[in-house]
Amino acid sequence: MIDLYYWTTPNGHKITLCLEETGLPYTVHPVKIGAGEQFTPEFLAISPNNKIPAIVDRSPKDGGEPVALFESGAILIYLAEKSGRFLPGDTRRRFDVLQWLMWQMGGLGPMAGQNHHFSGYTEERIQYAIDRYVNETNRLYGVLNKRLADREFIAGDYSIADMACYPWIVPYERQSQKLEDFPHLKRWFEAVRARPATAKAYSVAKVVNPTNAPTVNGESKKILFGQKAAPN
Repeated sequence: MIDLYYWTTPNGHKITLCLEETGLPYTVHPVKIGAGEQFTPEFLAISPNNKIPAIVDRSPKDGGEPVALFESGAILIYLAEKSGRFLPGDTRRRFDVLQWLMWQMGGLGPMAGQNHHFSGYTEERIQYAIDRYVNETNRLYGVLNKRLADREFIAGDYSIADMACYPWIVPYERQSQKLEDFPHLKRWFEAVRARPATAKAYSVAKVVNPTNAPTVNGESKKILFGQKAAPN
C-alpha cells in the first residue's frame, strides 16, 4: 500500500493520475496547504521541503523498510519503475520520456505557477510580471504543441511525461491561454482527459476538496508565501 500525501493542485494531480493508471493501491492523506498542514513535524519528516505531493511506499519491491519520497518527478519515476509501466526500459526511449518530464519540472510547472501567482494572488497588480509569465507560458505551450505535431503523446506512447504535463494545462484559461491556438496540444489534451484513469484521478480531488475551495485566500497567503528559513 502507498500512502499519498496530497492536495488538489497540479503537482498533486500528477500522482493520482499515475496511481490510477498503474493500478497501484493507495490511501490519500489530505494535506491542507492553505491551513499550513505541510509544516507539521510528521509531514516534514517525509517531505523536508514542505511541499506536496509526497508518498510512503509500505511495500517496496525490495521487501525492505518503507520508502518515503517527495518531489513529484521523483515520485513518478519511482511509481513507473515499481509498476513496470509508463517509462520504457531501453535507454533511448527512457531518456526521451525523462527529458520531457524534466522540461515540465523545470519549465512548464514553475512558469505556469508564477503565472498563477502574479495574475491571481498578488494584491498589487504588477503588469510586467504578469506579461512576463503569461508570455513564457505561451512560449512553452508552443514548444509542446510543436512536439505533439507528429506523435500521439509526448514521447510516443503514453508515459509519465504526459501525466506530469497534463495537470498544468488544465487551468489554461487561468493562465490566459487559448487551446485553439495550439491544435496539436488541444488534440493531446482531449485524449488525456478522455482516459478513464484521468477521470478517476480528478474524482479523488472532488472527494478531498468537494467545494473546490481555493488554496489561497486571506491568511493562507501568509502561510504559503511568507515563509523564510526556519531557525536552527
